[in-house]
Amino acid sequence: MTERSSVVDLRSDTVTQPTPAMREAMMAAPLGDDVFGTDPSVNALQEKIAALLGFEAAMFVPTGTQSNLCAILSHCGRGDEYIVGQQAHCYRWEGGGAAVFGSVQPQPLDHAPDGTLPLAQIEAAIKPDDAHFARTRLLALENTLGGKLLPFEYVQAATDLAQRKGLQRHLDGARLFNAATAQAARNKRSDVRAEARRIAQCFDSVSVCFSKGLGAPIGSALVGSREFIARAHRIRKMAGGGMRQAGLLAAAASHALDHHVDRLADDHALAQRLAQGLEGIEGLVVEAPDTNIVFVDLTGAAQARSAELVASLNSQGILATGLYRLRFVTHLDVDAAGVDRAVAAIRAFFKP
Repeated sequence: MTERSSVVDLRSDTVTQPTPAMREAMMAAPLGDDVFGTDPSVNALQEKIAALLGFEAAMFVPTGTQSNLCAILSHCGRGDEYIVGQQAHCYRWEGGGAAVFGSVQPQPLDHAPDGTLPLAQIEAAIKPDDAHFARTRLLALENTLGGKLLPFEYVQAATDLAQRKGLQRHLDGARLFNAATAQAARNKRSDVRAEARRIAQCFDSVSVCFSKGLGAPIGSALVGSREFIARAHRIRKMAGGGMRQAGLLAAAASHALDHHVDRLADDHALAQRLAQGLEGIEGLVVEAPDTNIVFVDLTGAAQARSAELVASLNSQGILATGLYRLRFVTHLDVDAAGVDRAVAAIRAFFKP
């Protein structure tokens, strides 16, 4: 193990450190003032991600949470609602921002086991045009959801339904390129970027995170039409998201798009390696990963030792999240040796 990887950090793909090449790109980035719209590195990134996904415009923001907030508040107004999954990040894990800051009501639906929202439930949740109800304006999906790839045929069907019913469509694509990588592999296609564009084109707006599997230190982008992004800029300003010499961060994101997309397949392979390595341990139920996230449920006697297991792993420099349901995430700072070390430690813990 290298010094950099002496700790096997499987908590999230957000923990990645910039590579030496990414740091060089950051230091070489030409800078301006993004609030004035004159940072050339930010402008170049926005043009790059918009063109890549097939949209007119993009906006660079500090976080995916802010990107989703800007999207929802640009699609919806006070008294409107958006349909969303119970486990979707923009509903469950973002502090209720749309409701708190925009008076936009979420209408959460239960997910099917594969992460989808059943089409019949989406249609039934759309409110009639009546003063008793919030106005249903938006369908928000997430891909991947908890590491699960939403089947492309489902994405098409759900977004087609939304469009027929007059709804806007937003994608939380925080891990869009992981989804595209898995979709390309499933369909035996080689162009991950083309798959990302196919997914994105089903939506009116898409949020993409650069600080997860792509390995940038900070930042997301929101893409959409020019008119939509102009509205989102106003929301970003109110949310305190206007940055000045943000080109340092945009250069990292641009480098990630150029150099870190194709390597996501390595992370997926390591997740498979981890899942397979944990198979057969009594009391552990391993969920086969679609992408780079492995969930492991602890049952029976193993569940009673869950806190002890996490503490044991931490003491050995192996970091994970969860308690009775553990989550392991592979990324560019984890290698095969690190995965094998984690597997060996878990097997040793449960060894009779």
